[in-house]
Amino acid sequence: MRTPPPREAVTGRRPSDPVALESAPVLEAEDVEVRYDGQVVLDVPALAVLPGEVLAVIGPNGAGKSTLLRVLALLARPIQGTVRLHGAMPRTEAERLAWRRRMACVFQEPLLCRGSVLYNARLACRLRGVARPEADRRAHDWLRRLGIAALADRPADRLSGGEAQRTSLARAFAAMPEVLFLDEPFAALDAPTREALLDDLGRLLAAARTTTVFVTHDRAEALRLGDRVAVLLEGQLAQIGPPEQVFGAPTGEAVARFVGVENLLPGRVAAHADGLLEVEVGPVHVTVAGEARPGERVLVGLRPEDLTLARPEARGPTSAQNRLAGRIVRVTPLGPLWRVGVDCGVSLTALVTRPAIAMLALAPGVPVEVTFKATAVHLVRRGAHSPS
Repeated sequence: MRTPPPREAVTGRRPSDPVALESAPVLEAEDVEVRYDGQVVLDVPALAVLPGEVLAVIGPNGAGKSTLLRVLALLARPIQGTVRLHGAMPRTEAERLAWRRRMACVFQEPLLCRGSVLYNARLACRLRGVARPEADRRAHDWLRRLGIAALADRPADRLSGGEAQRTSLARAFAAMPEVLFLDEPFAALDAPTREALLDDLGRLLAAARTTTVFVTHDRAEALRLGDRVAVLLEGQLAQIGPPEQVFGAPTGEAVARFVGVENLLPGRVAAHADGLLEVEVGPVHVTVAGEARPGERVLVGLRPEDLTLARPEARGPTSAQNRLAGRIVRVTPLGPLWRVGVDCGVSLTALVTRPAIAMLALAPGVPVEVTFKATAVHLVRRGAHSPS
């Protein structure tokens, strides 16, 4: 059996944090392993979900996110490991069923029964033994909170995708679960419906403080809803912590690439003075705010949105410590933003607004200057030291 990581690695909080010390986890997993056809698809030594938090589990398709959710929700059994609710484990099938009734799940495709919206919204309450008047009260309350009270008498098979998902959420919230599981609940919705539901769900989760495990492959959804973010890659928890930490300081190359640090350049620390590093990246030198030893191999990470492009002839004063001369190699439209590839001796990708593309007349072959601050660079230390 593996030794579980320290509490701060599991919760993403320091041991000195009073919240971490005073809040016993609602849900815990330890030494969980799942195999399909003999291949390990999930390997989680330890994971804890704290009271009232939204834990967003993100990762690419096939990373094991839904498998992890099903194990935590007691809908699937690992080949080894334990899942505890408030520190206790179910011992029998009857206990597992009773525990599942203390949880609620909302999946990508709304699972609604025949009958009205109101019937579906109160169904989980009735299955849990809640008296009809109380079940109706809760159902009406959550239909109102989710903006579909006027649809209470409508047959479920006449709902749009967004209305059906709102009904699923009303049913889940009305059950007053100790843990709410959301498995890609917005993936099948069109963009406007998705945005509206994201806003409403974020507001409701903040108000209800329902302990929630939210699975998504969408980084923006995790940022908007998650109190903490867990990155799952190839069945393993690669990093867990507050969103600003995971997205702003990824601990490794794979996490950095997944959370949007598109420019990852291998380099070598040439010098260190006054909290600034000079890093050799191919033929260019980059100034980085950080800590590392001279001779150490590192990855220099830059988000495309942190790069500023200008025409060399329009060069003016800037607070950015890094100014690299380059030439445009490609310009690709992405809706309101454009992805611009630049050759500066190393390849960089920037995100530029549509008006900036027109104002700077950016096109392949056009010379530009790329600027960025030392604090905009994320340094991934690669753990090796080479003599100078």
